[in-house]
Amino acid sequence: MTEVPPEGWAAALAGLPGMGPARLRAVLGVWAPEEAWAHIAAGSGCSRPVVALTCRPDPAGTAALWRVAARKVSVAGTWDAHQRAGVAVSLPGGPGFPAELHLDLEPPAIVFSRGDTAALDGRRVAIVGTRRCTRYGRDVAFELGRDLASSGIRVVSGLALGVDGAAHRGALASCGAPPVAVVGSGLDVVYPPAHRALWEQVAGAGLLLSEAPLGARPEPWRFPVRNRVIAALAEVVVVVESAEKGGSRHTVEAAMVRDRVVMAVPGSVRSPVSSYTNGLLADGCHPVRDALDVLVALGLSTVPQAPADLRPEPGPEEAPVLEALAWEPATFDDLCARSGHSPGQISVGLARLQAGGWVVERAGWWERAT
Repeated sequence: MTEVPPEGWAAALAGLPGMGPARLRAVLGVWAPEEAWAHIAAGSGCSRPVVALTCRPDPAGTAALWRVAARKVSVAGTWDAHQRAGVAVSLPGGPGFPAELHLDLEPPAIVFSRGDTAALDGRRVAIVGTRRCTRYGRDVAFELGRDLASSGIRVVSGLALGVDGAAHRGALASCGAPPVAVVGSGLDVVYPPAHRALWEQVAGAGLLLSEAPLGARPEPWRFPVRNRVIAALAEVVVVVESAEKGGSRHTVEAAMVRDRVVMAVPGSVRSPVSSYTNGLLADGCHPVRDALDVLVALGLSTVPQAPADLRPEPGPEEAPVLEALAWEPATFDDLCARSGHSPGQISVGLARLQAGGWVVERAGWWERAT
């Protein structure tokens, strides 16, 4: 029979229903992992006040739920599964546990990882934002990720759609500093599924982290608590695009509590996905125009030159269309009205600009590609 180390018992505890980070931290604060499992299997998991406090309003019901679930779990099997999957399990103060999280206000009670924990050994910047970003936001996130990683900065994000994924793609494209991702599910449950290849690339080049054991689904409550880990790991948090009620707000609030520098990318005042970022700027956060602004906030001052723009220059028929497009999304009719050109001229100009990589079309709206 497999001998189970403390990390294995803790991993099994983390997989119990309703066992979030705060509850697990309370449980492992009063018992060693194997002892905690024995109490939970006996139905006395909430017998200590500090644990019961996290299980309100029904500690007895939670203890009963845990007891039933624990009796169906093979702890040795759970430990073997993590080892077979190549997922490391770390406890505070032990090998592989990030020092930045050990000293945090709300430290994880356990960390699961894939990749090289040495990816954290360097300066770190979080790039976060909405899943529903514009092309402008996606391009800015990619460029920031690329240029910061080229400068040796670890880019930290959540591997979500939109801004997060773009920032990590930029970091990977630079072949520079390794990327770091903090996710809200088990490391075998890729979310979003469209990012499966990106997950593998980040794990291969850098580090994937989670508080959730294998098999844990991406339940909504996991993402706000995930965001505090992103804030804890970062020295600077950059918000690229975010609406007022976006998840980036959780990361920003966690960063401010931890005295991290928060910066924001200016966006159009007409764009709802820039309403929160523009509000941060109005409240006094430093603006981000490019990677150099972030490096200065870190006390550094150099950034690699961006790759040369190899796109063909817009010709005399395309330039007026690009000028009419300006720097915010527009419909075909908008462009006709702004430019005074005929629909045929606009169609030809847009086709040439799109072929040259200057504009993109999405759901009937045209945007600059950069």
